[in-house]
Parts: sequence; C-alpha cells; structure tokens
Amino acid sequence: MRTLVIGAVLLGAGLVALATGVLPGEAALALVDRVWPVLTFVVAVTVVTELAAGAGLFRAVGAGVARRARGRTLLLWGGVVALAVVCTVFLSLDTTAVLLTPVVLAVALHAGLDARPFALVTVWLANAASMLLPVSNLTNLLAEHHVGGIREFVALTWAPALACVVVPVAAVALLHRRELRGRYTVADDEPPAEDPVLLRWSAGVVVALLVGLVSGAPVWIPATVAAVVLLGVTAWRRPRALTPGLVPWPLVVFASGLFLAAEALQEAGLRALLQQDLAGGGPWTVAAAGTLGANLVNNLPAYLVLEPTAAHDPLLLVALLVGVNAGPLVTPWASLATLLWHRALVRAGVDVSWRRYVLLGLVVAPLTVAALVGALVLTS
Repeated sequence: MRTLVIGAVLLGAGLVALATGVLPGEAALALVDRVWPVLTFVVAVTVVTELAAGAGLFRAVGAGVARRARGRTLLLWGGVVALAVVCTVFLSLDTTAVLLTPVVLAVALHAGLDARPFALVTVWLANAASMLLPVSNLTNLLAEHHVGGIREFVALTWAPALACVVVPVAAVALLHRRELRGRYTVADDEPPAEDPVLLRWSAGVVVALLVGLVSGAPVWIPATVAAVVLLGVTAWRRPRALTPGLVPWPLVVFASGLFLAAEALQEAGLRALLQQDLAGGGPWTVAAAGTLGANLVNNLPAYLVLEPTAAHDPLLLVALLVGVNAGPLVTPWASLATLLWHRALVRAGVDVSWRRYVLLGLVVAPLTVAALVGALVLTS
C-alpha cells in the first residue's frame, strides 16, 4: 500500500510538471515510447511467476533442492545460492524477492535450520546478481537499447555478472559459518501437488519463457505469450486463481511515477548539472555515483537521472548499472526488491533487523561494487 501511495504522489508530480510545461510533451511521449515495453514485461512476467507459484512450481523446486542436498546444511545453502542466481538472472530480482524468498525460508525452517544465512544471501544476490541479462533488472531493460541487442548486452556484462556472486556469498559464509555446519533431517515424503496437470503446464511454460528471454526477441513478447498461455491453462484448471491481484498494480504505478518524475527533474536542469559534475569521470566514479544515488533515493530514479552522463559510452553505462544494481545493499529503500524481501521475512517470522542489514551493507556494498567494476575494467 505504501508503494502505491508513493507511486501515486510521484505520478501526480510528474503530471503537474507536464501540465505546467516543465516536462515538454515531446519528452513525455518519448518516455512513454521507451518504457511501455519495460512495464509490459514486468506485468507479464509477474503474472507468469504468480500463477506458477500458485501451481506449486517454486515449492517443488525448493523441495528438490532440499532432497538433493541429502541433509548437508552447507550443500543446501549452496543450492539456495544457485537457485537465487538463476531466478534473478532469468526472472528478475523482484521475482527472487517476492516468490523465491518465501520458498527459501520455508525450506530452511522446515529443516530446523537458522533461516538468516538463507535469507541474507537471497536478498544480496537478488540485487547483485541482476547484471547478466536485460530481463534481470528494470534498469537493464532501460539500458539495453543504448548498447544494441541481448548479445551486445551480455558481451559487456558477463564479467561483472560472474564476479557478482563472490563477495555476497563469501560474506554470508563468513558471518554464518557456524550455522552452515552440520546436517538436517530430510523429509521422507513431500505433499503431492494439488493439481499435477497445472504444475506440469506451469513448468513447461516457465522453461519455454526462459528460452524465449534469451532468444534475442524483445523480452516483452515471450513474456506476454507465456502469460496468455498460462492464464488460459489456469482458467481451465483453476479459475478461482484468476484475480485482479495478479497484476502488480502498486509496482506499475510506482515505476510509472518514478519514470515521469525523474524525466521532469532532468528536463528542469538536473541533466545538465550532472553532466557538468561527472564530465570526464571514469567507471569507478560513475559506479560510485550510482551506488550513492540508489542508496539515497532508489535505484530506478538514480539510474534515470545518471543515464545521460553514461549513455554515450558502453563501459560507463555498465559501470552505472553496477552501481544501481549491485550497490543498493545498504538502505531499505534502495531497491524495491529489498522491501519486498523484508515483508516476506516478517510474514515468516524471521528476524533480520534493519540495523544489522544497514551495518552489513556498509561493508558488503562497496566491496561488491569494487569487485564488479574491477572485473569490468580488466575485461573491457
């Protein structure tokens, strides 16, 4: 609800700027033309993941990871790391925060383990691991058209994407080395799926979607097709699951408000000011500016405001993505995914205080950003 209110306020402020001429109509139309595919993708992939989660797909995957770890806590945690990375890369950081976090917590608690190392590595990887593909993060989708298609994007981001796991995983392994030792009891029997047919269809649609997202087609197309197919199957097998709540209205309003307000600020003179202040800045400077901006405000407006200073150089653009993707590990509001993650923790009764989160982030965020920028510079 709070996200919806903030988004409505930002959207209202942007509309006022449009009505008063601060935001020219041409600039607003260009913004709409740029962001509608992004928002279409967000809505479609959210519908797919919500329906797949309702069919039990994520629970089944989590249970499979727990069984394959064979009672070894460290191996189970490693499986969660791999699952968080794959989910973030292919289905976006918000999917990891909203749908994977409850599954990870349920698996850890069901095994009688301390859920904190599982929770912490999930949120850190949800942000830091969102570098490889355009679909991994909204900021990537906004940046993609500056560098070409998906192949050009991956050619620029593969090195930071490989480095992104090192610092968060090492930090959690060091902080919770005692909790990650030992063994747990593997459940002998898992409850069967409520509707095995719907579960199989959901798995098939998600696999097909993953292939479609790396096919080179505009990502909103395979996401929309997958959503339509899964909506049809769900209407056949489980019609009561089709509710207006499947559409992430708060996120759509919030993102729309951020886009419009950030564009209005840039038209009002912020673009020229930042271009002057960051003129001549290299990857380290741009990444630091992105990290600071994301933690002060939020990663989306930070990217939009800083984009004009980096869009002319692919190296600087990826450095900015490093800052706004891997840097938002300090303040709760730096990334919407972090707020969604914490809400899942509260619902599950898992205590990770914001004070502890901020203090750890002050150490982990700079180290993570430095590792990613270092990898980018060394391979560029």
